[in-house]
Amino acid sequence: MRLQKYLAQCGVASRRHAEEMIAQGLVQVNGQTVTEMGVQVEETDVVCVRGEQVRPETEKRYILYHKPMGEVTTVTDDRGRETVMDHFRDFPVRLYPVGRLDYDSEGLLLLTNDGDLAARLTHPSHEVDKTYLARVSMQLTPDEIHQLRAGVTLEDGFRTSPAKVRVIREETFASAVLITIHEGHNRQVRRMMEAVGHKVLLLRRVRFGPIDLKGVERGAWRDLTAEEIKALKEL
Repeated sequence: MRLQKYLAQCGVASRRHAEEMIAQGLVQVNGQTVTEMGVQVEETDVVCVRGEQVRPETEKRYILYHKPMGEVTTVTDDRGRETVMDHFRDFPVRLYPVGRLDYDSEGLLLLTNDGDLAARLTHPSHEVDKTYLARVSMQLTPDEIHQLRAGVTLEDGFRTSPAKVRVIREETFASAVLITIHEGHNRQVRRMMEAVGHKVLLLRRVRFGPIDLKGVERGAWRDLTAEEIKALKEL
């Protein structure tokens, strides 16, 4: 088994993040630091992360967490900021986030120790829809909505895929918008709105694939139901 997949099965991190940890020299196999990708490991090998031995976990857990603003979506933060994982330090299995939510965004975040599912949900080729409620400055014009629905070019030249956009409330100096995308580029929704001339005042993810945020208060979490887990695996 490849080392990054082994780490994912141990609940250390998603495979992609595990690759980053390997490249940073944080992983040892049989006492030797490994920094190359593709290393194969067996059940008899001793694998350590930051000096602590890790083993595959047999119990899979799937958590829906309502992330507040002001938390980093990482396991640790080198700037000492609060992370989403601070709420799960004593959890019976080692969880990690499925994808990310910005520090200044809130809403639905999935956490699991199922590395295979996490990898599938975050891989761009699977195009899993994510829906956000955005409160933006001023009112969107029909042309701006059309641009978002057609795809916009961000400041770095990246062209977004077409988004689903629905204005649900208009005020004199702001609008509430539901926007659905399947990509996951850094701060993408904020940058899309900036591309058509609007600033995001509040951003909350309210749906990830078939899972929605209803009934979960800010800072609270719950286990996914068997039906929800099945729906995620069938995406």
